[in-house]
Amino acid sequence: MVPPPRKRFAQHWLRDESVLQRIVAAAHLQLQDTILEIGPGRGALTSRLLPQVQHLWAVEIDRDRCGELRQKFGDRPHFSLIEGDILAVPLPPATKTVANIPYNITGPILERLLGTIAQPQRQFERVVLLVQQEIAERLTAVPGTKAYSALSVRMQYLADTEVVCTVPPQAFVPPPKVTSAVVGLTPKNLVPTQPKLLETLTRAGFANRRKFLRNNLKALLGDRLETVWDSLGWGPTVRAEELPLAEWLRLVAIAAENTER
Repeated sequence: MVPPPRKRFAQHWLRDESVLQRIVAAAHLQLQDTILEIGPGRGALTSRLLPQVQHLWAVEIDRDRCGELRQKFGDRPHFSLIEGDILAVPLPPATKTVANIPYNITGPILERLLGTIAQPQRQFERVVLLVQQEIAERLTAVPGTKAYSALSVRMQYLADTEVVCTVPPQAFVPPPKVTSAVVGLTPKNLVPTQPKLLETLTRAGFANRRKFLRNNLKALLGDRLETVWDSLGWGPTVRAEELPLAEWLRLVAIAAENTER
């Protein structure tokens, strides 16, 4: 008897064939690719990835699922299974990640795969994830929308982001309580300038959305605030959620320039 999905691991198994195909297509797979799959569960996505890649590394925390995966794929020479927590085990030498991830650790997984503004992770050339629709909207949000946040700025600094498709609850067993979405992330080849300052400013800027940006940054910029604002040409009522990534980068450049004087 196959053990049922476990709530402690946030297991929701994708069964919709059309969505599985969309996920695989979004990865832009080539035969020389080495893939990381996080939380393969019963192997529905694994079985569709394996024929199209050179090697697949699966990381699964559930011991029972690991036994099932070994039975299904253990005889495939280009399949390797790591039993453990994706947030704790060393990342295998993969070039792309394709996964239906546990929603309760989406943030830490994104940081593990893509890094932070101050310390980008440059291992992967393509990341395709199934996440909550709310997270997908934040990853791809544009300025001036409710979904636009510090996460939006961080992820759009690190990668080109896109929503591939939305996924209804009935596509899973058991169905989650939320609508999901497939997102595609293509990490950028960054030439970072003052990345730690960008990370600090965005975190502070979005700390209180009810405040104007200059009030959120007053403690950080101190006596430089008026000079920086005059150089940027921004009005006193501009808010963090109104600024596209390019304007955040301009803020960083001018703030850094005034620090060096």
